[in-house]
Amino acid sequence: MGRRRVPRNQDAVESVPAAPGPAPGLYSTDTGTAELVPDGDNPNGWLLMLNGVQSSHIDLAEPLRLEFEYMRWIMALVQDRWAPDARLRTLSLGGAACSMPRYLVAAYPGSRNVVVEIDGRLANYVRDWFDLPRAPLLKIRVGEAREVTESLAGASRDLIIRDVFSGAKTPHALTTAEFTAAAARVLGPGGVYAVNCGDSPALATARREAATIAAAFAHTVIIADPPMLKGRRSGNIIIAGSDAPLGGGSGLPRALLGGAMPAQLWDDAKVRQFGHSAAILTDAP
Repeated sequence: MGRRRVPRNQDAVESVPAAPGPAPGLYSTDTGTAELVPDGDNPNGWLLMLNGVQSSHIDLAEPLRLEFEYMRWIMALVQDRWAPDARLRTLSLGGAACSMPRYLVAAYPGSRNVVVEIDGRLANYVRDWFDLPRAPLLKIRVGEAREVTESLAGASRDLIIRDVFSGAKTPHALTTAEFTAAAARVLGPGGVYAVNCGDSPALATARREAATIAAAFAHTVIIADPPMLKGRRSGNIIIAGSDAPLGGGSGLPRALLGGAMPAQLWDDAKVRQFGHSAAILTDAP
């Protein structure tokens, strides 16, 4: 999904962590396998692969470095909305290596960040491997993302990031109008719901997600690189919703032009046009 290709070690033998800190190898988790691959271009960098799919990248020396472009796009959206002194209450659905929550701790020292990760064994590994900040700065809650979200009090979060995949797809239950309404309820005034949508060149999933999010929020944006938006490749599209305008002014579009893969920002009108003919996703079969 728009990530660097790193050869997977097909001959890897399952490893057992001997001590805190990352070590290359293949590890058994509650939901399959995790593989740690050293970043050949960065002695402090590690790539985490889950069940053979690139999932996260961590720079041990620099929490504000994000290797995956889609993560940089989400953080650009966040930093366009909130100043560094904001005391954000964030919820990250899908933990893996906790790259974005770790970034949020560094960028917003007053923030309180909760990560929901379904794989308890993986959660224990990444704490040992990457020396993540501890609660209350960064708390990992083991559980299913929808159940946890629906259990939270209304207006208890400022930012919800959905970055959950089973293989190449987000579980259907986390894409529906019913779940999106739950996320909107949990957000306080001015809160932002941002999702990482993986899709093929046909963009059928992104259109349905755009329609679903647009039905729940007064304001929306889409962020992606031009080839993705033109249906020329598979990859990541960021769709965000809020009860307050998103990405106004020139700051965010300018920020999105940086990096190895410059991105475009679609405003609310364009998002609604993009999804207008698509069916809203629902829990019903």
